[in-house]
Amino acid sequence: MRDNRKIRLALLCGGKSAEREVSLAGGREVLKALDPRRYEVTTYDPADDLGRLIQDAPGLDAAFILLHGRYGEDGTVQGLLDLIGLPYQGSGVLGSAIAMDKHLSKVLYSRAGLPTPAWIDIRQAPEPLVRDIVGHLGLPLMVKPASQGSSVGMSKVLEETQLKPAIDAALTWDSRVIVERFVSGREITGGVLGLEDPVPLPLVEIRPGDGYQFFDYDAKYKPGASVEICPAPVSEEITRKAQDLAVAAHKALQLQGYSRTDMILDADGGIHVLETNTIPGMTPTSLLPQAAQVAGISFSALLDALIDMALRDR
Repeated sequence: MRDNRKIRLALLCGGKSAEREVSLAGGREVLKALDPRRYEVTTYDPADDLGRLIQDAPGLDAAFILLHGRYGEDGTVQGLLDLIGLPYQGSGVLGSAIAMDKHLSKVLYSRAGLPTPAWIDIRQAPEPLVRDIVGHLGLPLMVKPASQGSSVGMSKVLEETQLKPAIDAALTWDSRVIVERFVSGREITGGVLGLEDPVPLPLVEIRPGDGYQFFDYDAKYKPGASVEICPAPVSEEITRKAQDLAVAAHKALQLQGYSRTDMILDADGGIHVLETNTIPGMTPTSLLPQAAQVAGISFSALLDALIDMALRDR
């Protein structure tokens, strides 16, 4: 017989994006960490189970979204959950859609006064445009699909001849591409947690291993490929500045509950905002849970806090 005092939780993981396997792995870790005395959990894979989720919705209390990339982190699932009246953790449709669009995010960063590398948003790569881009932004460059996560489809361009192939490769993942001035420096990331007055978590520094030009997909997920240090070994002044930028980015993109903003710390102490993740990786060793752990929040307690915010906010 079901204990009616338990929170009836829908765990959404899998989906149809390029980050499906990452999502499923995170879902397994979240399921293990959720307290069975507090939650009655049913897992749904939106690739196959949307009809079942809609049918079951009247008997559920909340959803925990652990989907990355398209059809999960971009506002689509959030809109469905709004329609069926099921609360969920994190940002709503607007914030999710904004943060998933790298061009629009950078526009809003700039309008809020946040430093972000110069960029161009394009839909094709004719040779004259390639020359103009290099003339405007210089080299090296980063090429990114406009609406993908986990560094999917990204590449670093060192020479002009590499730019068109890099853009064409990114266009296989998206109809729009961001070409961004490459900023050399240390990769840091700042998590934010909370509703009305979000607070920053300790910074994490990410050091990709030898053979990786940046924190790409393999560097993120291949065991031992990168070293992550929390708290990041930077000065108190840099820490405060980066944390303030993480909170400001969270607010500029109209986000809720939690987020994680990736930044570059250059050799002169300047910090450059790259992008903000609305559904960060969620395993005990993922970046945001690592930062929460250093702040004294266990993985299970972090999940509890996110679910409690979902129930309070909606």
